[in-house]
Amino acid sequence: MSIEIIDELNYLQEADYQMIQSLIEQSATYLKLDSDFEVDISLVDNEQIQELNATYRQIDRPTDVLSFALNDQGVDEEDWMLELEEMSKFLGDIIISIPKAKEQAKEYNHSFERELGFLVVHGFLHLNGYDHETEEERQEMFAIQEKILNAYGLTR
Repeated sequence: MSIEIIDELNYLQEADYQMIQSLIEQSATYLKLDSDFEVDISLVDNEQIQELNATYRQIDRPTDVLSFALNDQGVDEEDWMLELEEMSKFLGDIIISIPKAKEQAKEYNHSFERELGFLVVHGFLHLNGYDHETEEERQEMFAIQEKILNAYGLTR
């Protein structure tokens, strides 16, 4: 398992990096994933995430988290399976706006750590095929998030 945290603006402390690492590990265990995977997590400001949101989702405003799953690239399944065998199991990128996370922590009246943890798990679930387009999908995804966060001790 390889988790690269890219924090060029030095938003977080070592304890935050350890929490992110642990939450990804705990999420992978919950999802029964093989531990041979990679994920990159970039911590950015609102301007950077707004630019990405506008470019890739055509929504010109900052958001809290974006996930770019490698398996969303339009490769047919047979080719994808061959590529997976030949390369490391890179799941994709999670981009988190730290200013947005701080804002939402205040708005939802919980800790920054709880909000950051939520965004990490949320992004990781997206990389693994979970979504919240329908109410049924939303309930399933949010139930998994809560189980993982509560098990880690990040309660509301």
